[in-house]
Amino acid sequence: MVKRKTTPDALDLDRFLPYRLDILADSVSRALSTIYKQRYGLGVPEWRVLAHLGQYAPITAKAIGAHSRMHKTKVSRAVAELERLGLVTRADSDKDRREAPLSLTAKGCAAYDDLAPKAAAFERELLASLNAADRTALDRAIDRLLAVLSAR
Repeated sequence: MVKRKTTPDALDLDRFLPYRLDILADSVSRALSTIYKQRYGLGVPEWRVLAHLGQYAPITAKAIGAHSRMHKTKVSRAVAELERLGLVTRADSDKDRREAPLSLTAKGCAAYDDLAPKAAAFERELLASLNAADRTALDRAIDRLLAVLSAR
């Protein structure tokens, strides 16, 4: 790929932080997805919902969307797929379906209990490529950037 000549203050996509973070997040998600896709046939949104339910259930789809910053349509589709797979159950609610508390079924709990340690091991393996100072700096930088963005 040939790079077009630009001025010094022009956007350099290869060094542009939002682009690099997106590439990194996508790469990490794809690598992690091999763990839950092979065994349970889950995609990234389904895994995120399952992980939220494993830690916070009962919780509403709306709350999952707010916490994960996933679009409500993605959360809704993921919940529907997890229900179809028998991993999630929705309590009855007279309100919007997104307001109904969700919980893991026994099958969903078993899937989460199987996958959570594998996801944690994946994280440890990935972070092992950084020294302790770099891990601390990365955590601090992520926290700071999230704080700046949430204040907008």
